[in-house]
Amino acid sequence: MWPDDFAERYRKLGYWTGQTLFELLTDSDHLAVGDLSYRRLRDRSLRLAAGLNHSGVRRGDRVVVQLPNVTEYFEVIFALFRLGALPVFALPAHRASEIGYFCSHTAAVAFITEHAELAAAAGDARVILIGDLAAIDGDPDTLPPGPNPSDLAFLQLSGGSTGLPKLIPRTHDDYLYSVRESAAICGLTPDSVYLAVLPVAHNFTMSSPGVLGVFHAGGRVVLAPQPDPATVFPLIARERVTITAVVPPIAHLWLDSVSLATDLSSLEVLQVGGAKLADSVAERVRPVLGSQLQQVFGMAEGLVNYTRLDDPDDVVLHTQGRPISPDDEVLIVDDDDRPVPDGTVGHLLTRGPYTIRGYWNAEEHNRTAFTADGFYRTGDLVRRRPDGYLVVEGRAKDQINRGGEKIAAEEVENHLLTHPAVHDVAVVAVPDPYLGERTCAYVVARAGTTAPKLSEVRTYLRERGLAEYKIPDRVRVLDTFPVTGVGKVSRRELRAALRAGAR
Repeated sequence: MWPDDFAERYRKLGYWTGQTLFELLTDSDHLAVGDLSYRRLRDRSLRLAAGLNHSGVRRGDRVVVQLPNVTEYFEVIFALFRLGALPVFALPAHRASEIGYFCSHTAAVAFITEHAELAAAAGDARVILIGDLAAIDGDPDTLPPGPNPSDLAFLQLSGGSTGLPKLIPRTHDDYLYSVRESAAICGLTPDSVYLAVLPVAHNFTMSSPGVLGVFHAGGRVVLAPQPDPATVFPLIARERVTITAVVPPIAHLWLDSVSLATDLSSLEVLQVGGAKLADSVAERVRPVLGSQLQQVFGMAEGLVNYTRLDDPDDVVLHTQGRPISPDDEVLIVDDDDRPVPDGTVGHLLTRGPYTIRGYWNAEEHNRTAFTADGFYRTGDLVRRRPDGYLVVEGRAKDQINRGGEKIAAEEVENHLLTHPAVHDVAVVAVPDPYLGERTCAYVVARAGTTAPKLSEVRTYLRERGLAEYKIPDRVRVLDTFPVTGVGKVSRRELRAALRAGAR
């Protein structure tokens, strides 16, 4: 992970405090989530940890967790945190293709889900359905010692640009630093009520400040099963929600549906992240919803930027914030890794006390994703203002950001190349005013066949177990792909050429 000299410095500066994630749960009778107090959530997690340990789950074991926004999610993850077993956070939208990969790649001992139909994808991992959790009960006095704060706490999924997601290793120490500072920046207190609208396994919903930031502050989490206004607006009114976090398409939808709301007066802060928020939409938040807009730009690999709650409108509306930590090192460089002046668009590189130094079991990929001195190549194109705030200008990687969901073009291409009528394919992003980007698959048919239509492509990819959000929105058929003057083109150049001509 971090070199010893960096780790020592981060501890001396008080960034890493020697706390584990399980220790966020106290003996307080204040409500934590749903109808569970902190005390009840802690006790239930301890009993579940003991039951899982009795059944063979040990410290360091990987457990793929795929649960919706329900209280059982928290019982599971805190039980695993106490054991020192590593949750591997799958998203509710993932299907057999992704689940099979996560289970096999991590040698997972268990897969916890609500989807019985995905059991076959788990391979050798024991499948535990959400309805079976209540029966897994043990004596907390039998639990072995818990993990060290410097140990790995969990594995998150990257939004990378190549193939299936890489796994992001986070320690208790580094992640809790981000959680604590995020809670402070966002002004969380025991009176804060956070509405989890996005899936709770998303890094944004977990820690920016997210549900864990609320637990650190001693506040309360409310869970939304769906993000639509008809579901969310009554929850905000009834539960007196003070802060929530969404991606731009949801913000846009809420703004256009505000007439459905009866009372949004408790909502103090609307966070928007996951993709860049258009200035025209940002300008509507306070006048229409009555809440403070906070822009959030970050990545599961580490660096998180916030606009501050006391920033002037120019900053809040037109930037994506500045870093959490004074020790977040940010470099903006040209294609040859040379620093560019403030105001110039360049590639964002970063390292710091909560930014990983490498993906889990991915040595070859790490050689290109990280510099020799430990800076992470984010793949984002940004410019830095003289005041240190960042403005996101786009992506350099072949990654599609569809309403905050990250799609690796190569992964979708690899699936489509198995179709009997597809000779070659290039998947590209095309601009969309609502989602930011949508996905278009350019297809060259095999000789003697007819290229599949959009409906056929969508059916084929669903049958292969691909998550719904990764399935192309459009299909375009070409006779051949464009090539360079010497008759060759890299797939990166090919995607760029098709993207430039996309309609």
